Amino acid sequence: MSKGTLFALPEPQQGTATPPTRPEEARVVRPERRQLQWVPKDLEAALPQDHPARAIWGVLEGLELSAFYGSIKAVLDGPGRPTTDPRVLLALWLLATVEGVGSARRLARLCEEHDAYRWLCGGVPINYHMLSDFRVAHQAALSELLTQIVASLMAAGAVTLEKVAQDGMRVRASAGASSFRREERLEKCLEMARKQVERLAQEREHPDPGVSQRERAARERVARVEKALEYLPQAQAAKERQQQTMALAERAKVGAPRTSTTDPEARVMKMPDGGFRPAYNVELATDMANGVIVGVAVTAQGTDAGQALPMEEQVVKRTSRQPLAYLMDSGFATREDITALEERGITVAPVRLPRNRPQEERFQPRYGDSPEVVRWRKRMATEEAKTVYRGRSASAEWVNAEVRQHGFPSSR
Repeated sequence: MSKGTLFALPEPQQGTATPPTRPEEARVVRPERRQLQWVPKDLEAALPQDHPARAIWGVLEGLELSAFYGSIKAVLDGPGRPTTDPRVLLALWLLATVEGVGSARRLARLCEEHDAYRWLCGGVPINYHMLSDFRVAHQAALSELLTQIVASLMAAGAVTLEKVAQDGMRVRASAGASSFRREERLEKCLEMARKQVERLAQEREHPDPGVSQRERAARERVARVEKALEYLPQAQAAKERQQQTMALAERAKVGAPRTSTTDPEARVMKMPDGGFRPAYNVELATDMANGVIVGVAVTAQGTDAGQALPMEEQVVKRTSRQPLAYLMDSGFATREDITALEERGITVAPVRLPRNRPQEERFQPRYGDSPEVVRWRKRMATEEAKTVYRGRSASAEWVNAEVRQHGFPSSR
């Protein structure tokens, strides 16, 4: 080292290699995460102007949302703690649906981690219980909101109702196969859950902070088991309908009805891959002009039969207008529904091709056909009607694919 040079590095010796630096000898700047930092954050500047969250908020500002505020008890100049604005909760769920998020817990985490969700929150308190309870408690208001959106689209000419296509799809329920139990087992589970609630209620003054959480979980389990018992008669009725369609030798194989303690309304259904899992049947009615959904229904029925009339009535209620033509696949085509729709002046266009019948007999009138069904069979035998029906897949199937991709990721 040269004299008078305080910070000069040592000169390497000739002919010797410099050994690699060991981690403990390296001079580096290491993270200090306990250091308190004051970071300025502008939510408005953090979100791009063309982000979908801004469009969602703009749409909600122009809609009538008084139904979401009616149950709030805290009012201006009155007692009570203010609650989170329902418009914020609704905007969060709309953005989550667009991005394929259906879990309240995951949505609550996004409100802490993602700028778009933080922008919608604007600093208001959010937790997953609040998000979940809001979605369950406002089903009627959410349906009315869909009606307002459809009415706006009709006013803009995006919905014509000249042709409406209906289709259903199986959506995986949030319940495992092991959660389905018969009545005897449900009664035992209910007794055990009630004892657990009583025991935790006695420990309410215990210093352990987890007691109140366990008590709430136990009460929720009691409620789920009670609800599962309430849905047993519906499961029994479904079993009886199933037995009526089976041969006498096969009816004995149908087991006792069971319901889930996790999701009591769910039923075991045959899925598109051929397997059987707890699921729901989601029915969608689509205006074929622009692929706009004008009707939504969720049932626990494993088949589409009998679902056409309730959906058509829902479309009329939302739009105050009857479709001119109603397109369904063969699973919906019951003679009762075809008769009722044709009597209302609606042209029905499902195609049912019975097996083991010659081509010329597939659309011939059969015993028990009403005059409306006879006319339908004759009409569906024409090439014009078959051409119209082919457009169903371009709308209904496309909408189903979009919903599976973005709205119900658990259905795949």
